[in-house]
Amino acid sequence: MTTLSATHEEVAVGVPDAIPVSTLKDLIDRHLHMPFPFQRNPGETEAAAGVEAWLRAWGLTDEPGVAAMIARTRPAELASYNSPTMDPGLLQIVADQIAYQFVFDDRAEETGRGSPGGLLPMLCESIAILRDGRPPGTPLGAALADLHRRVRERCTPAQAARWAWKSREYVHGLLYEAVAQAHPLPLRTGDCTSIRSLTAGVEPFHPLCEAAQPHELSPAELHHPVVRRLSRLSADAAVWIPDLFSAVKEQRAGEMINLALAHQREHRCSLQTAVLLAVRQINGTIEEIQRLYAEIEPQLSPVGVGYVEGMIGWIRGCYYWSRTVPRYADVASVPAEP
Repeated sequence: MTTLSATHEEVAVGVPDAIPVSTLKDLIDRHLHMPFPFQRNPGETEAAAGVEAWLRAWGLTDEPGVAAMIARTRPAELASYNSPTMDPGLLQIVADQIAYQFVFDDRAEETGRGSPGGLLPMLCESIAILRDGRPPGTPLGAALADLHRRVRERCTPAQAARWAWKSREYVHGLLYEAVAQAHPLPLRTGDCTSIRSLTAGVEPFHPLCEAAQPHELSPAELHHPVVRRLSRLSADAAVWIPDLFSAVKEQRAGEMINLALAHQREHRCSLQTAVLLAVRQINGTIEEIQRLYAEIEPQLSPVGVGYVEGMIGWIRGCYYWSRTVPRYADVASVPAEP
């Protein structure tokens, strides 16, 4: 058993001691429990070309730094790993939406760093598009309106409404993040994870997981307490895993909304110890997902099974993408020991 020393407590992490590793990235790989095997969508190359064309069509890559950020982020790769069995049309929507959210998120961080109020114009435009169908006034707004149109064309009205609702939650989360960044007091871990569940932007993709099935889920399946719990758990695990690999990058940038950094603040410990504390939390979440899914799967229709497996696919995809994406390459430059 590996015991992590924090300032206020000794924390036993339920993973065995093993051969020493050299970098923080290796430490994550050694201790993180990933029961879901690697998969890749055969349409990834075409989706990557589609992302470049779509961003260019809406003028987003004309803005300084966006093309380089997309090259470091590889949104089509993330879509491919998350959604290995999706048809090409739906995969393209997923890949374009991932690219849009990275552009939007980076813009929100830059704008909100000085003053959260500076975010209001871009956030209000997004809400007006998603809620009221109002015409956009900026390239980012035009890109969002195009995504919204394509989702309505591909999804059922109920699925499209759920997509818009979850997308509005994501928009609101960016304002909470800006307020937290500007607040002088340390953010509690629970508040951090609450904000992270919104800014992750994972749940807007769950209706697209449903749209990949032959027909809608029944209300009984969609709203079953276990299925709802699996939705929450899978979204958290999917975004907490990139938090491990991005912790070095975000620590250097002064960011706060990150699971590993939240543990570091709470326990006043090294980044390496904080990462292992976050790993323990993620491992527990994945174990709960596996247990709940084993319980509910015999009761689900084939459509329900496909929907849940689509959500769980984001856990696998985010892990394999985070390990190699250039955006998080700094994690391999930090030693495993503080």
